[in-house]
Amino acid sequence: MELPNKSNAHVSISKITDYLLSETHAVGKSKAKFFRSFGFDETNVGQFQQDLIRIAQIEPVTEIVETAYGEKYVIDGELETPKSVMIRVRTVWVIETGDTIPRFVTAYPLD
Repeated sequence: MELPNKSNAHVSISKITDYLLSETHAVGKSKAKFFRSFGFDETNVGQFQQDLIRIAQIEPVTEIVETAYGEKYVIDGELETPKSVMIRVRTVWVIETGDTIPRFVTAYPLD
C-alpha cells in the first residue's frame, strides 16, 4: 500500500532541528546521536528533509496504526548519509482526523 496523498507528504524543518538532531531533547537525543554520527547536522537539514519525503513517496507502507489523532503510517526505507553510507530507517507519518496531508512524526534506525 502507498501512503495516501504521498505527493503532499510534509516534514517540518523544526521537527528535524529541534527533535531528530537535538542533542538535548528528552526523546530525540538518542536519535540525534545516531543521525549525527553519519554526518547529518544543521548544514544539511534541507537534504535530510527531502530524503525523508522521498521515503514516504516511493516506499510501501508496512503498517497502519489507528490512534486518537488519526492514522499513523509506518514506512521503512534507506537514506544516503552525508558520509556516503546507506542506512535503513523506519519513518512514521500521521494523517490527522479531518486532514489529508501526511505529516512526518519520527524516524529511527532499523536493526
